[in-house]
Amino acid sequence: MQAFDQIQELWQKHEVEVKVSADEMLQQVKKEVNGLKLKSALNILGMSLSFIAIAALWIFYHFDSWTTHVGISITLAAIGVYTVILYRDHRLIAKSDYTVHPAAYLSALKIYQLNRYKLYDSLYWFYTVALSLGMIFYFIEMLSYLSLIQKVIAVGLTVLWMLFCSTLLRKAVIKREKERIALLIEKFERISSQISQPERI
Repeated sequence: MQAFDQIQELWQKHEVEVKVSADEMLQQVKKEVNGLKLKSALNILGMSLSFIAIAALWIFYHFDSWTTHVGISITLAAIGVYTVILYRDHRLIAKSDYTVHPAAYLSALKIYQLNRYKLYDSLYWFYTVALSLGMIFYFIEMLSYLSLIQKVIAVGLTVLWMLFCSTLLRKAVIKREKERIALLIEKFERISSQISQPERI
């Protein structure tokens, strides 16, 4: 049994170097880069549609209380700022051609990675606080039309949803995105090193 454990330990320490050409690596990352761009574009589209829907509600529906107007204004401002930040980051990964300039794309990807960390850290809490304030002001008028049970359900579901998004969902998204971007950066570093040091025959 001890011999088996030693063999298993040696096997785990043994690293097999798989040689993949820069062209093959570029083909591998092509799908990942396109997936990253698509996800980024869908995030921007979702935020833009949210902005339009809330703005349309504000324009076409009559509200009596000034607090509702304040709440919708805060919400629209938060969504607008967040959408602009998402668009700025999207341009980082969409503007360079990674097949022609992998080193330039690598540096843009590293900036994108840092921006995403900021987005999910301090900027996320700004967004959450702004949305919460907007909803509080909005609910002042809306809750006045509901019964006590409906008020409790509406506030309870809103609080639970925000807690879920701020904890479990946020952590899962951050973890998945960190791994995905780190893997892409690692692949582009390999591509850059293979291009700068061509294989010897």
